[in-house]
Amino acid sequence: MIRVVSGGWMKRIYLVGFMGCGKSAVGRRLSFVLKMPYYDMDKEIARQMGMTVAQIFENHGEAYFRGLETQFLQNLKEEECIISTGGGVAMREINRKIMRRTGLVLFLDAPFREIWRRIHKDPKRPIVVNSTKEQIETLYKSRYPHYKAAAHITIRTEFRTLRQITQYAAFQVNRLKGG
Repeated sequence: MIRVVSGGWMKRIYLVGFMGCGKSAVGRRLSFVLKMPYYDMDKEIARQMGMTVAQIFENHGEAYFRGLETQFLQNLKEEECIISTGGGVAMREINRKIMRRTGLVLFLDAPFREIWRRIHKDPKRPIVVNSTKEQIETLYKSRYPHYKAAAHITIRTEFRTLRQITQYAAFQVNRLKGG
């Protein structure tokens, strides 16, 4: 059930999915297409903390960072916007509830082999640098049901271009807006 809030439309669009599924790329483009502000949750948290996500993990631990994600969701100002979430945000039930209550949650569903192709050489992803392919795949499999549980709409990304994914996401948003 998709919850419609005052004015007949939910305020936020949340993009969820595993690292490398295209949340940031789709979010930026969707922002342009729908003329809505865009926020990258990880970048916003890093800016607020004055350090990178990797530094937050290193200095304070994962549990602390997950708490910052929940605070970000709870403290976000009331505005129509698009938010690409961190890959682990859907793991917490409270985060899933906040996102589903305050917006439309789109799960960008990419198969692991496609994700691995995109991320396996990315030095900006400390978890990838410090983990084996098997460990990353296990993490992917453990998170997948949480993305499904968070989502109002699942968008399969395999064999689709960034433009096709963005257009489909915009179509779904406009359909629900009644526009």
